[in-house]
Amino acid sequence: MNDRYDAGDAAYGAGPYELVGYDEYGRPMYRQIPAQQAPQAAYDPYAQQQGYDHDPYATGRQPQAPAHDAGHQPSAYEQPYGSQAPYTPHDPYGPYAPGPQATPGHDPYGQAASGGQQPRAAERTAYIPQQAGPAEDTRSAREEEPAPGERDHPGDPFAFAEDPEGDPEDVIDWLKFTENRTERREEARRRARGRIITLLVVLALVVTGGAGYLWYAGDLPGLSSSGGTGSATPVTAQKRDVIVVHLHNTGKGGTSTALLVDNTTTKQGTTVLLPNALALTGDDGSTTTLAKSVDGDGASGTRDQLDTVLGTSIQGSWRLDTPYLQNLVELVGNIEVDTDTDVPDPDAGKKGTAPLVHQGHEQTLSGKAAVAYATYRAAGESQNAQLRRFGQVMQGVLRKMSSDPSAATTTVQTLAQILDPPLTDKDLGAFLARLADLAKNGAYRTTLLPVRTDGTLSAQTGDSVVKGILGGTAKSPASGSAVRVSVQNATGVKDDTDKARVVLLNGGFTFLEGGSAAGTQVTSKVVYADAAHKADATEVAKTLGLPAGSVTRGTVSSGADVSVILGGDYRPSAS
Repeated sequence: MNDRYDAGDAAYGAGPYELVGYDEYGRPMYRQIPAQQAPQAAYDPYAQQQGYDHDPYATGRQPQAPAHDAGHQPSAYEQPYGSQAPYTPHDPYGPYAPGPQATPGHDPYGQAASGGQQPRAAERTAYIPQQAGPAEDTRSAREEEPAPGERDHPGDPFAFAEDPEGDPEDVIDWLKFTENRTERREEARRRARGRIITLLVVLALVVTGGAGYLWYAGDLPGLSSSGGTGSATPVTAQKRDVIVVHLHNTGKGGTSTALLVDNTTTKQGTTVLLPNALALTGDDGSTTTLAKSVDGDGASGTRDQLDTVLGTSIQGSWRLDTPYLQNLVELVGNIEVDTDTDVPDPDAGKKGTAPLVHQGHEQTLSGKAAVAYATYRAAGESQNAQLRRFGQVMQGVLRKMSSDPSAATTTVQTLAQILDPPLTDKDLGAFLARLADLAKNGAYRTTLLPVRTDGTLSAQTGDSVVKGILGGTAKSPASGSAVRVSVQNATGVKDDTDKARVVLLNGGFTFLEGGSAAGTQVTSKVVYADAAHKADATEVAKTLGLPAGSVTRGTVSSGADVSVILGGDYRPSAS
């Protein structure tokens, strides 16, 4: 249905009309112009004739108005908007119809009005669906063309006002989306901060734990693992467990001695090899060697003498005969040793037989081969060379020994040895298990105690091992025990040492062999290290007939309370 004013209405005598506005649906509304005020239509660029029965896009042809009977009265649908009653009683807008009021001679589409009467042109421009209304006046009324079925509102005339301009659900969804996105960002920031804080806490714990472990293990920078001057704990305060091992060669004779040291403070293990020439002092004050002490005084007497010389405390003695060493190596499943020489088979009757042990890196030694290598001493070699091989075998055994105390104790018990009291199978097994753990972790070493040709310890070389590894210092004698005096001969006369020994023993002192000095000295010295032994040093000087001025404070030999250096002013006859 088309409600426009059409050209056919002129047949009913209707005059020209002018546009007065638009209704709520965007349709134009007109009013009739009196004949004397009829303006002349201006040029219409859309001057195509349009009718009910004609193609509105055809050019050059005038549309034919529909024919009517002479007495026909146009209906309400056939009347133009201007011929109808302008406002009816049911019109909700009354005289306040929406839309701008057009003035005479003004075209709402921007076309200038002209004089003359051209009603057809006005009628043709009354309603053009494709043409947009004035932007400044009719923008709100022409926002959207309603569907044909929605033009009429037979119900409430204000029903259009209830239609929402926008979908509130879309607005709510958008607000929720914006809020959720902000919350997600804040949550991501909180999670990131939480991760950073957690990471910092973990790093702090790792650093603290690592530093604590290094401190506990004695591996912090500036701390000496061997208990040197940089150690956190002074060498004298470090705790050590020491056991002396005597290897007896039941086949060819002879002994080899080593100290197994477990420093529980620095977590370091050491095998200290003791040369057989080490000078010891017997119970009667006489001088003896380590080899003679092991054969003559037994394990207990030798342990006490070593305590005196080295200033340490040995907890037990382990006599290990060569057959037991062979069984021990076989129980741990053979050992690997970097051998320094070929070792012949001791049971081979002919020369030229293939060696039992080959020189090389990480040679696997069975029980028999390990014993042969540990006791081998080539012609012209010193006893120290054989002693080092024994130390290699012992360290190889510790690397293969179980670190579990129970398993290590079972291994010791399987040997079926009779141990010297107070050492027991359980004590020895637990001790070897701790050393085995250190050896497997690379915290174990083997060193040789250096001695002079006369068996005495030098202050320079001996103290590096005795003090650094054994923590040896001048051990305070028990209440009522004799003062230990070390005597070194610098007079150039060998018999002066024996004469001084006799005098000191008669005076109630314990004599320690200090050997002979490299050169001679003019004056004698009586040295004490601890102020508590100053009186003892003065008494020693008086006993030997030395002047009181010879007493001085300084460094004494290991294991001694007072050290004496006999010089040219010593007169044995005066003592």
